[in-house]
Amino acid sequence: MNETLPGVLRSLFGESITIRRGQSVGGGCINETQTLHLSNGEKVFLKYNGHPPPSFFSTEMAGLNLLRRAEGGPRIPRPLALEPGASPHFLILEFIEEAAPGKGYYSGFALALAALHRVTQDRYGLDQDNFIGKTVQINAPEHDPIVFFRDRRLRVQQALSRKAGLLPAPLDAKLDRLCDKLGSLLDTSGEKPALVHGDLWSGNHFASPDNRACIFDPAAHFGLRETDLAMSQLFGSLPAEFYRAYHEAFPLNPGYEGRRPLYNLYHLLNHLNLFGRGYLASVEGVVRQFV
Repeated sequence: MNETLPGVLRSLFGESITIRRGQSVGGGCINETQTLHLSNGEKVFLKYNGHPPPSFFSTEMAGLNLLRRAEGGPRIPRPLALEPGASPHFLILEFIEEAAPGKGYYSGFALALAALHRVTQDRYGLDQDNFIGKTVQINAPEHDPIVFFRDRRLRVQQALSRKAGLLPAPLDAKLDRLCDKLGSLLDTSGEKPALVHGDLWSGNHFASPDNRACIFDPAAHFGLRETDLAMSQLFGSLPAEFYRAYHEAFPLNPGYEGRRPLYNLYHLLNHLNLFGRGYLASVEGVVRQFV
C-alpha cells in the first residue's frame, strides 16, 4: 500500500518483521482501513489516505493521546506510529478486537464517558485545530462556551455551506438569527470545559473483549459535554441504561433533551458540507424548532 510502511513496522517490531496479510475493515468513508497480520503473530490497525489534508493523521494521533489521559475513561487505541514526513499518509494503531457487549456494558460505558468528561482545563477548544470527518475543526481557545460553540462550530459550518452554495438564503438568515439568540437556548451554568470525543456516533465505539467501551476516530477537544451525548443519539441511540447511568454519575442541567438538536446541528451542517443536499432538510428541521 505504501513503500514506507514496511520500514515503519520494522522500527516498531524488529528487522525480521513482515506483513503476512492485510484484512480490509469496513465502516469508514474517508480512509482505507486494514488489520495487518504480522509475521510475529501480532496484529495492528492501519489507517491510510492517499491524499490527506495537512496534519490529518498527526492531529488524530494527538487526539487519541489526549483521550488516553482520562483515568477511568473509555479504552482508547494506542497510537503506534505515523508515516515519517510533513503530511503522513498513514497511522498505525494498536489492534483491539471487537466483542459483543456483555452484562453491564452500557452502564460501564456511561461511567467511563463521565470520567472522560471530568477532565478539564480553563478554556474551551484546544491548542491546535483538528478534523471533524475531513472538515477542519477550528479549536481556537475561548473562555465563553456560547461564543465557542457559536463561532468555532455553527458559524464555521454555516460559512462553508454558504460558500459552497448549499444554503438557501432564507435558511441562512434563520441560522444567523439562531446564532444571535444561542445564549438563551443553551444552559451552560455550572459547566466547565470537558474533554470530549467530539464525534461519538455509533460507528466510533464498540465493546472490547474485556467488556470496556473502546472509542476511536476522535475530533477531541475541550467542549460542552452534552455535545458527546447528543451525537450518540443522532444516528440511532444507545440503550436507556447508558443515559440513565451517565445522568446519575454526572447530572446534566435540566432541559438537555430540548437542547440536543442544537448540538447536533453542527454535525448536520458538516454532513451537508461533506455529502451534499441530502442533509438540507435535516438542517432546516432543526432550525425551524428554534427560529
